[in-house]
Amino acid sequence: MTKSATDKRISDSIRVARLYYESKLGQAEIADKLHISRPTVSRLLQFAQDEGYVQIKIVDPFLSVANLEATLRQRYGLKEAHVVYTSTADYQRLIADLGKYTADYLTQTTQNNDVIGVSWGRTMNAVANHLGAQRAENVRIVELKGAMTYTPTPVYAEDIVMKFGAAFQTSPSIMPLPVIFETQTTHDIVMQDRHIKKLIELGRQANVAIFTVGTVHDDALLFQTGYFSKTEQKRIQTKAIGDICSRYFDDAGQVAVPDIDARTVGIQLADLKQKQKSILVAGGDRKYDAILGALAGGYTNCLITDIDTAHRLVSQPD
Repeated sequence: MTKSATDKRISDSIRVARLYYESKLGQAEIADKLHISRPTVSRLLQFAQDEGYVQIKIVDPFLSVANLEATLRQRYGLKEAHVVYTSTADYQRLIADLGKYTADYLTQTTQNNDVIGVSWGRTMNAVANHLGAQRAENVRIVELKGAMTYTPTPVYAEDIVMKFGAAFQTSPSIMPLPVIFETQTTHDIVMQDRHIKKLIELGRQANVAIFTVGTVHDDALLFQTGYFSKTEQKRIQTKAIGDICSRYFDDAGQVAVPDIDARTVGIQLADLKQKQKSILVAGGDRKYDAILGALAGGYTNCLITDIDTAHRLVSQPD
């Protein structure tokens, strides 16, 4: 082939490639437009690829997710990290996607005779809503903290634990107490009850715990329940960065408000570190600081979060 013929073939292949890849025309349309046959169009496209004039790059988002998960495990000392490919633009959609992923994860990983400790909140409600009938047998479900005796804002506590119980075909162990008592004296007296001690111990012994983190924003679920005075809320917001099971912690993951912690009913933060699986399900900008504090405290060994939050966590300065 002469140089002029070679140059023409190169020129033709690039022209066809531009029409196909940039202008999004089909091969038949290109053939009609250039008055050439469709097989000729196909051969020119192949020539453009073979000679490197067209380079096709495939970006696999799930490969990126796998890399993120590995980096999260290494960076934060986790046994497991699961990154959900969802956007943080719509927080309700994000919660729903995290809930579905977590429900599927539980279906795949729950073993016979597991004891699962369950917290409550909007994210946990999304998990419960997606939890279908389970195959694992002889599973026990226990509520990790007290609920709300009165609140104008739904916290879904009983709904969540009952849905978990239905999915695993068991009667759940429900904590029949407010999550926070008004005084430590009342708390201490009630906690001497034999039945309550047994429930607390069951939560402590659960080999699996699943929970989310709360924030200290004004619209945080716990602040809408009416359990705290304005003064107490301000003190919490000054000292804490988030909560797990209604126990507030600071940015180092340490108990932030000891006197309120002493009035709280439920599992201790330190007990979460002893679990075979301590599953934190949380994502989105509004929960980022609380997630970071929970990781700093070592309260989770299995993180389930969204891809944007995962990117922020791996980019977080040491």
